[in-house]
Amino acid sequence: MSFTLASSNAIVRKAGENANSDITGSLALLINYCDQAESEFCAKTRYDWVTNYASVGTNFKPVIEKAVASLAAMEIIKDDMSGFTSRFEAQTMLDVMRDVVTTIITDIKEKHVQDVMI
Repeated sequence: MSFTLASSNAIVRKAGENANSDITGSLALLINYCDQAESEFCAKTRYDWVTNYASVGTNFKPVIEKAVASLAAMEIIKDDMSGFTSRFEAQTMLDVMRDVVTTIITDIKEKHVQDVMI
């Protein structure tokens, strides 16, 4: 399941340049966060995107990646905020990603939107 909906690079980019390099450099942790994010995305949208990824339209794949990478990146940031210039910077990044994820999931869980995507 790992890295079907979002690449490790996308996750690290979303976490930002101030994210803990021990975390962003650990393939095992990135796999774990990605698996969790993919599962959460599927559960919240009520559709198995991982299994059915090949049928997703090309123009919709980046939207899915944006949400899943954001979910995984949020875990990286939450694990260690010490590298950011301030806790406020880290919290702002978390808030922005949460808003992005919430908007995408709200839209995608609608059956008529899923029908267009696949």
